[in-house]
Amino acid sequence: MKLNQLHDNEGATKKRMRVGRGPGSGKGKTGGRGIKGQKSRSGVAIKGYEGGQMPLYQRLPKRGFNKPNRKKFAAVNLGLIQKFVEAGKLDASAIITEDAIIAAGVTRRKHDGIRILAKGDITAKLNIEVTGASKAAVEAVEKAGGSLKVAAAAAAE
Repeated sequence: MKLNQLHDNEGATKKRMRVGRGPGSGKGKTGGRGIKGQKSRSGVAIKGYEGGQMPLYQRLPKRGFNKPNRKKFAAVNLGLIQKFVEAGKLDASAIITEDAIIAAGVTRRKHDGIRILAKGDITAKLNIEVTGASKAAVEAVEKAGGSLKVAAAAAAE
């Protein structure tokens, strides 16, 4: 078989409908939009409009609350840190700070800080200083012989 012999299966591709190209095309003149009215014109977007009836998104009750000043943390799992230490991208002997985590490429950005979570196993003895950490993550690091220090800014909240 050669490249010039390749072709799609029968019926796999379909030619697109060219709208407004004469009466013989089957979609000429008005192009399937009917006659007159708002929806026959270009540049009209009336999504969610139900002909004057109260739209569904307005009929349903509102629930919950979105805190406008909430903090967004970059979550990093312990297993991922261990993997980067083994790969030699993070220095286990030095203090691992948020800047070191970003420089190593564990996470892209720190947002309002980095939060360490306990997913994965950790065997290296690490000294980590971050904005936040779960209790299980602190226990896991201390069990491995290291220390996980949480910054005072996050602890004050």
